[in-house]
Amino acid sequence: MKKTVSFEVVAVSLLLVLGLSACDKPGPAESAGKKIDKAAEKMSKNLVDATEKVEISLAENSNKAGGVIDDAQITTKVKAAIFAEPGLKSLQIGVDTVNAVVSLSGSVDSQANSNRAQGLAGAVSGVNQVKNHLVIKPLK
Repeated sequence: MKKTVSFEVVAVSLLLVLGLSACDKPGPAESAGKKIDKAAEKMSKNLVDATEKVEISLAENSNKAGGVIDDAQITTKVKAAIFAEPGLKSLQIGVDTVNAVVSLSGSVDSQANSNRAQGLAGAVSGVNQVKNHLVIKPLK
C-alpha cells in the first residue's frame, strides 16, 4: 500500500508540476488578448499621429485663410482711402493686395496724384509694401 500511496503522490506531484509549467505558456486566450492590446496601442498611436497632422493642417490653412481675409481688408481700406481723397475718387485706380503687398494699377492725371495714391495706400494699417503701376495720362 505504501508503494501505491507513493506512486499516487508522485503522480499528483508530477501533474501539479506539469500544470504549473503549463501556466507559464500563453494559451490561445492570452495570445489573443496580447494581440488585441498591441493592436489597440498601435491604433491609439496612429490616432494621436493623425490628430497632430490634422491640427497642423488646420493651423496652416487658417493662417492662409487669415492672410486672404487680411488682404481683402487691406484692399477695402486702400480703396476707401483713395475714394475719400478729393481729386482721386474720379480717377481709374485699381487696387490688388497679395500677402500685404498692395499693387496700384490704372491711370491718374498727374505724378502728384500717383504719389498721393501711393502714400494713401502705404498709410493703411497692415500694408507691407506698395507697388505703384499707375500710368500718368493727362486730362484732355
